[in-house]
Amino acid sequence: MPPWGWAATLGAWACAWALVESLARSGWRHAGLAAPAVFGLTVLFLWEAVTRGAGVPAVLLPPPSMIAERIADSWPILWADFSQTFLKAVLIGYALGCGAAVATALLIDRSEFLQRGLLPVGNMVAALPIVGVAPIMVMWFGFDWPSKAAVVVIMVFFPMLVNTVEGLKSAERMQRDLMRTYAAGYWQTMGKLRLPAAAPFMFNGLKICSTLALIGAIVAEFFGTPTVGMGFRISTEVGRMNLDMVWAEIAVAALAGSAFYGAIALIERAVTFWHPSQRR
Repeated sequence: MPPWGWAATLGAWACAWALVESLARSGWRHAGLAAPAVFGLTVLFLWEAVTRGAGVPAVLLPPPSMIAERIADSWPILWADFSQTFLKAVLIGYALGCGAAVATALLIDRSEFLQRGLLPVGNMVAALPIVGVAPIMVMWFGFDWPSKAAVVVIMVFFPMLVNTVEGLKSAERMQRDLMRTYAAGYWQTMGKLRLPAAAPFMFNGLKICSTLALIGAIVAEFFGTPTVGMGFRISTEVGRMNLDMVWAEIAVAALAGSAFYGAIALIERAVTFWHPSQRR
């Protein structure tokens, strides 16, 4: 790329930076979406300009246009991998792990023994490396998606459990005393006071687990899977030096993870509209 090309690229970056700054500081209601969109497009522009202008080999870092072309040409393969990894392993493991965590948190709330005994053990299990757990799950549940869902359950269970337990403690003593003056029982207090008070903590756990679930499923596929799946495709294509296909899988995973996180955030905003964190 000639010197004037690099100067134009830097100028475009500076203009985009100023635009993002102005959007972030403006009171426009859609600025929260426009600013990251402009920033993301700018990053893609710079990526394309640098890789093309500097002649970076595609085997090291393909430009976004090549990745987009690979996505368009390999859509059936990408969809099959997405269905295997996300629609089966991630969603099923996420639902099972988070649901079991909430149910366990309710049991812990009723039992001092579980509160003192299970949580420390849970912290220890949560620290287990996924590269050690994934091969064991493959041996137990086979090479198909159930073993990946089992890894996802392990990944999301304890973060969700800790957030739910802490959320159930968030109701103030005065509020609990007020419920007792109304002759409310345990489950009435739980449904009317403590679960709503715990909702911000629980949604925080759900958002954290949404990213952990996708990471866990993809990494688990490195240790044994049928000839389909995001993790399988990434590990296979890296060996073939097809970096454009690897980046295509990464792009699909990033979009799926972002959409999943965004959907949970929208539900959180609708459910916990009363919480100070949701006020504008």
